[in-house]
Amino acid sequence: MKQYIDVWEYAPQIMKAMEQGILMTTQADGETDTMTIGWGMLGREWYKPIFIAYVRQSRHTKSLVDKNPEFTINVPLEAIDKNIIAVCGTKSGRDMDKIRELGLTTVPGETVSVPGIAQLPLTLECKVVYRNDQFLEDIPEESRLRFYKPGTANDGDYHTAYYGEITAAYILQD
Repeated sequence: MKQYIDVWEYAPQIMKAMEQGILMTTQADGETDTMTIGWGMLGREWYKPIFIAYVRQSRHTKSLVDKNPEFTINVPLEAIDKNIIAVCGTKSGRDMDKIRELGLTTVPGETVSVPGIAQLPLTLECKVVYRNDQFLEDIPEESRLRFYKPGTANDGDYHTAYYGEITAAYILQD
């Protein structure tokens, strides 16, 4: 069962939860994957409610959302097993089925082909309406040194911003 919500009423909860990590779920070619995100924006563009998710170029999630430009944002409403956030933030869907390994329950989307996740019941269904790659020369030096430090694994592994029009917002209920 789904309780439909006004995304703006829940905006503070969504943004606060992002500090600890929320999930972005994607699906393409019969594969569903989810990853932890800590960067995102909730706003309005072109008179549409938008969630902007930032995904590194190297991530498996990027390959899936590029094939199927839809995603869900999955937000806990109460304390969540930190192992879910840890595994989804450190393991790649190229190497393991995180949803199966973690025992997560998927719930079919209504306006997108990507499911929500019952354990993180606040769900935003999003269709990509725009994407923008980051470029080194446009990133402030302080941020370049902190998040893309030369000589580290993140050197040159910039983000793509996916602007997802929020087409449905609800809380999954038993």
